[in-house]
Amino acid sequence: MTVIPPPPGTTGVLPFELLGRAEHGEHLHALLWRAGSGWRMISSAVLGGGIGKRAWVLNAQVSHGYRRTDPACHLAELAGDAGADGPGVGLMTAADVREHGRAHDGGVEAVATAGLGVRGWAAAPAGGSATPAAPGTINIIAALPVALTDAALVNAVITATEAKVQALLDTNYDCSGTPTDAVCIAARVPESGEEMEAFAGPRSLWGARLARAVHEAVRIAASPGLHGVRLTNG
Repeated sequence: MTVIPPPPGTTGVLPFELLGRAEHGEHLHALLWRAGSGWRMISSAVLGGGIGKRAWVLNAQVSHGYRRTDPACHLAELAGDAGADGPGVGLMTAADVREHGRAHDGGVEAVATAGLGVRGWAAAPAGGSATPAAPGTINIIAALPVALTDAALVNAVITATEAKVQALLDTNYDCSGTPTDAVCIAARVPESGEEMEAFAGPRSLWGARLARAVHEAVRIAASPGLHGVRLTNG
């Protein structure tokens, strides 16, 4: 994989690297955050999901005709090729990750990619399927500069998901998301004796900041021609 010089505005809590690779004759990209030590993450990702200490996050673009049946292994290979060490989180999407949205709010930063070719409402009448859905996917990655309890991390996922749906409605998408949406929320590992934040709902201090950052990042990612960085509140 090759590292592509970052666009303006990629510093901050989430300084992603833009990576490029050739795969089956197609040129694809990925975003890599080398978080390093000191982070606890909660994620629904196929690689590194759950709650635990994680050192990096990879959001990799794959082909619309993706056929591999071992996505976790594939993501681990891509992260290894990029030199990402230790445990991490790997997400994938058919969206062009170069067209991501990024937003900041009060110390919280969020990055979103939005592939909306296959979308709908979560509570649709159609039956579910035991096989994975086709890649499309809204991926959300957010970082908070504070320590959160396990319960607050779960709460943060709910808050980010609600903000995502609000952003989709605000950009005139009649849906709650895609069948394969994924999220990763990072919070600091608490230092000895440090009190952890117990709440991350949308009206809590940090949850409100998270909601605004995710809303704006998804809104940008879902809006053609609007990709870039937006500072929402300091």
